[in-house]
Amino acid sequence: MPYFDAASAAPLHPVARQALLAALDEGWADPARLYREGRRARLLLDAAREAAAEAVGCRPDELVFTPSGTRALHDGIAGALAGRRRVGRHLVVSAVEHSAVLHSAEVLEAAGGTVTRVGVERTGRVGVGAYAQALRPDTALAVLQSANHEVGTEQPVAEVAEACRAVGVPLLVDAAQSLGWGPVSGDWSLLTASAHKWGGPSGVGLLAVRKGVRFAVTGPSDERESGRAPGFPDLPAVVAAAASLRAVRQEAAQEAARLRELVERVRVRVPELVPDVEVVGDPVRRLPHLVTFSCLYVDGEALLHALDRAGFSVSSGSSCTSSTLTPSHVLRAMGVLSEGNVRVSLPRGVSSTDVEAFLEVLPGVVASVREHLGAPTGSVVSPAEGSELVLDTLGKRCPIPVIELAKVIGSVAVGGVVRVLSDDAAARLDIPAWCEMCGQEYLGEEAVEGGVGYAVRRRV
Repeated sequence: MPYFDAASAAPLHPVARQALLAALDEGWADPARLYREGRRARLLLDAAREAAAEAVGCRPDELVFTPSGTRALHDGIAGALAGRRRVGRHLVVSAVEHSAVLHSAEVLEAAGGTVTRVGVERTGRVGVGAYAQALRPDTALAVLQSANHEVGTEQPVAEVAEACRAVGVPLLVDAAQSLGWGPVSGDWSLLTASAHKWGGPSGVGLLAVRKGVRFAVTGPSDERESGRAPGFPDLPAVVAAAASLRAVRQEAAQEAARLRELVERVRVRVPELVPDVEVVGDPVRRLPHLVTFSCLYVDGEALLHALDRAGFSVSSGSSCTSSTLTPSHVLRAMGVLSEGNVRVSLPRGVSSTDVEAFLEVLPGVVASVREHLGAPTGSVVSPAEGSELVLDTLGKRCPIPVIELAKVIGSVAVGGVVRVLSDDAAARLDIPAWCEMCGQEYLGEEAVEGGVGYAVRRRV
């Protein structure tokens, strides 16, 4: 079964497996001890740290290993904020950061601090000027991902780092998605990453803090990992993580070129094969292995299950696949369609045959899900008299409000208005996105009893 969700977790790299097995035999002792077995374990830990630091582009004594990438983000943000508490309690993040960053931001706000969430363009890329304007005299820390985990858009880290440096604000870079492809450019201050994103074992994160950056450990600590990651390290996993990072970097240039070609094939072919599809994310400045698209009139959960039955493991940012029934915060910030969202992230070594098989299966799967939901088939409905039609979809979930809108839009004359009543949070994003895709005019929203009314004027 082709696995197309490497952005969530990449399959274990062969080098990681070999290093893990070897370290289980040689690295089981406590590296803090002075006897023979401890010294041997310490040598393995030091070698892993040097290899990881070389890949990151920092000094070995600036890097520590954490139990996860999420923990690295939480500790990195908390430590930087605590170290600069005399400056202020203001944090700047982009609106499309990983949820671990946004959760840390919420904790700061609950404690009385302030957070500025910088918006992004429709491609998911943050504007350097907008980010720079968010920096204030009381800004303690700025955070920016190197590349987005849902749509693959690369961020202007070097330019933002320069803007931060100009006003003396440290920049923490979340490099989880990009570190396996290459070092992060720019004069960043802190950096985090997660081994399972590049083919290392799960349970290993990296936190790099440049010398000179004010950093204060929050909570209890001990003598291990400079006090920043207390407790006995999972040494075999750390060794495997560092070994696999070095291995994937050696393969990165050639494999990136190959995967970029396969992803471009998906980006071009999917809109040709499947009607009413929006490919999202920056078409050029993006990760080489990731492509995301959204299909109108499709339930995201049903689509993922159907693709799974067809033999393809993919992910989604669709609200329909979430227990909260709210759209992905990334797609919402971008202002793009969230319904029927599919993220394809190709693992290293995937074959072009598997990609072609996916493209062959996808049209039939989407058509089947649309038919099951009663989606419009594209037939033209004769205009009827009357300038406005009220469509009550209260109580119905994504993608039903958009499906019903598409069915009735032809029932009003050109220039007429359809008002869609909905209590589904996804409608606030999907109805304007549908209008842009289909050439209709979105007029806005107003509160109604039980929900929201969304007004759409027919243009075509």
